[in-house]
Amino acid sequence: MNRSYIIGGVAAAIILFVLFPPVRPFFTVGEWEQAIVTQFGKFKRAIREPGLHWKTPFIEDVTTYEKRILSSDSQPRDYLTLDKKRVVVDLVTRWRISDPLQFFKTANNESRARFLLDDIVFSELRQELASRNFGEIISAEREAAMEEVAKRAAKKAAGQYGIAVVDVRVKRADLPPEVQQSVFERMRAERERIAKRYRSEGAEESAKIRAITDREKTIILAEAYRESQKLRGDGDGEATAIYAESYGQDPDFYGFVRSLEAYEKFMPTHSTAILSEDSRLFRHLSSSQNTIGSLGEQTTSPKLGAKGAPPKVTDATSAAPDATP
Repeated sequence: MNRSYIIGGVAAAIILFVLFPPVRPFFTVGEWEQAIVTQFGKFKRAIREPGLHWKTPFIEDVTTYEKRILSSDSQPRDYLTLDKKRVVVDLVTRWRISDPLQFFKTANNESRARFLLDDIVFSELRQELASRNFGEIISAEREAAMEEVAKRAAKKAAGQYGIAVVDVRVKRADLPPEVQQSVFERMRAERERIAKRYRSEGAEESAKIRAITDREKTIILAEAYRESQKLRGDGDGEATAIYAESYGQDPDFYGFVRSLEAYEKFMPTHSTAILSEDSRLFRHLSSSQNTIGSLGEQTTSPKLGAKGAPPKVTDATSAAPDATP
């Protein structure tokens, strides 16, 4: 009988020990945890080392907190910059619990701690952005601004809530949707203005290059024309000298050839003419029978009369003038 009572009592104690933690005389703290022990709500000690620890059942309570770095990803909010531009900033805060007792007294849990920490970070961020222009926020200077925000927020959070702020980062910084379209229009107008300036500068440079090229072309053509005229003149001079030397060997024959060329130019193709006895061509025809014979094979000459004079041509309207050159 007594043995069954003992077994039942041991079983009940085991059940209570497993299902009802306050009756346990020991508890464990993980590598990622830290704990505080309170007695009737009053702080007794803090435990940061992992392992198995003891407590007084029903009298002492254990509260554990994360030792790892936590994050707070808040909703985007509007801020006003120094140049009076609205900007929507979406940021993330990384933090950890540095003082479990202070955290237990003020925030008590992670959800409330995120709410309190966001208020501090947003306040510091609003103050920092109000001292900077919009261009600085979206440029490389944003890193310095966020470091300053994290530094001031860490100082306040550690003193008030036992929270150590590790880092504050901006995920996105944009203009409000109602302002973006106007900004895009201004950006487009600015780019078009720059493009027009580039085009005008290019057209001006092109005109300069064309003017220089046309001038060089004119100079080259003028020099080429001058050189060609010089060569042509030199050639004509040499040709004239050669002609003069050649014709100087037989002046009469030269006069005869020039007379033929003159008659060929001013007389029509199918006309006839009466040569006077005083014409130079007639004298050449009369004085040189060999020349007349050679010319008779190439051109048709009128037959001479009995006295050496050419016969009259009845269909000629007028006598041809003397074509002595």
